[in-house]
Amino acid sequence: MVQAIVVSPNQEDRDHLGFVLRQGGLGVISIADLAQVKSVLQSQTISLVLIALDDGAKLRELVENWRAISQVLIVAVVEPLSEQAHCDLLDIGVDLVVERPYSPRLLRRYIRVLLQRVQSLPVSVLPGIEIDNVYLDPASRTITIDQHPPQRLTELEFRLLYVLMTNSGQVIPTDVIVERVWGYSGEGNRDLVRGLVRRLRRKIEPIQGETRYIHTLPGVGYRFFPE
Repeated sequence: MVQAIVVSPNQEDRDHLGFVLRQGGLGVISIADLAQVKSVLQSQTISLVLIALDDGAKLRELVENWRAISQVLIVAVVEPLSEQAHCDLLDIGVDLVVERPYSPRLLRRYIRVLLQRVQSLPVSVLPGIEIDNVYLDPASRTITIDQHPPQRLTELEFRLLYVLMTNSGQVIPTDVIVERVWGYSGEGNRDLVRGLVRRLRRKIEPIQGETRYIHTLPGVGYRFFPE
């Protein structure tokens, strides 16, 4: 069963939105504590976060934090917004913005379509990539270097390495990496990429502190180039 999180400090919103999702056949985890969502995303397989929150600044902060660790679908239920505010939420990674009052039937349909599109192309259908002594396997989401045991990658680590290895030797600008890994505009999100590169290097670089595979071009971007 597809698992979703319904998050809101308002119990009526949680109860109503949880009912809407259950009617659509989804399993629902109801969360009142906004800070708790991140730990659930890191510990469980979640396909959708449905958040009802009218504090725009807090909503943006939460979405940016979630996007740093997960590619989960995010749907936000909000009070009517200006066109610019609506665009801003989409730019930081909200997949669907739903303004009140909303139709439960349409909300359910939108979510079903989004989930179908996301699940229509599993990474297992992507071809494996082998460069020198490095093999990236999309089916198992692992990387094997030399004769060492395969290293399991997180979803974001895999996406980053796949982008770099399919463009081996080319410098990929930071903003392009954000668009391809997180799926939204990369402007102003260099820290996201820097943190993800750091975590990936811990898994694949043979000597900590030395660069053999993922090279940084300060102020420009990153490239995969085995040395």
